[in-house]
Order: sequence, then C-alpha cells, then structure tokens
Amino acid sequence: MVSLVVRMKMQEGKEEQALEQVRTMVQAVEANEPGVLIYVYHRLQEEPSEIVILEVYKDDAAFQTHMQTEHMGAFRGKAPELFEMSQVKVERLDWVAGVVRAEVA
Repeated sequence: MVSLVVRMKMQEGKEEQALEQVRTMVQAVEANEPGVLIYVYHRLQEEPSEIVILEVYKDDAAFQTHMQTEHMGAFRGKAPELFEMSQVKVERLDWVAGVVRAEVA
C-alpha cells in the first residue's frame, strides 16, 4: 500500500475555483482509478484556506498510474494559479494498522 498526506494552501480570492478543481479531480479519480482506495480532501477548521488530502493506493503501480493520468496532469497545470505552490507539503506514510469502512462519505 502507498499512503500520502498532502497539504496545500489555496490562494486568497481563488478558494471557490480551487475547490471546483478539487471536486473535478475527485470525480475523475473515482470514475477512472480502481487502484485508489482512499482519496479524500479536507479543509482545516482552524484555517479554511488549507487543504489536507489523504491518499491511499492499492500498490505502487496504482500510485504511478495516478501520477500519469490526464486528470492529474490537468490538475498540476492549474494548481499554480489556485494554490500557494511554495507551501505544498507531501508526506509519504508507512501503513501500521487501521480500518477502512466501505461507506465513509
């Protein structure tokens, strides 16, 4: 399993556009990437301009596939105009233990 936590700050005044890109990305992942087990965006309650993404992939092949998709390329292309790219933080995690329910949303 490949797990990531990604933190991104939306640019001031671009929040609605950024959230629309987030929704588009989630829909594309859900429709096209069966190897993505969890792909969830959150907003921090204390700082609503900050997005935290939890991503869990079946394996490294699923992660590599995700990185090469057309929708990921489109998201990366639009990200600099919507997010503070100097503040993006990506953390790769090692799975220790946990539970994932079939319906969490």
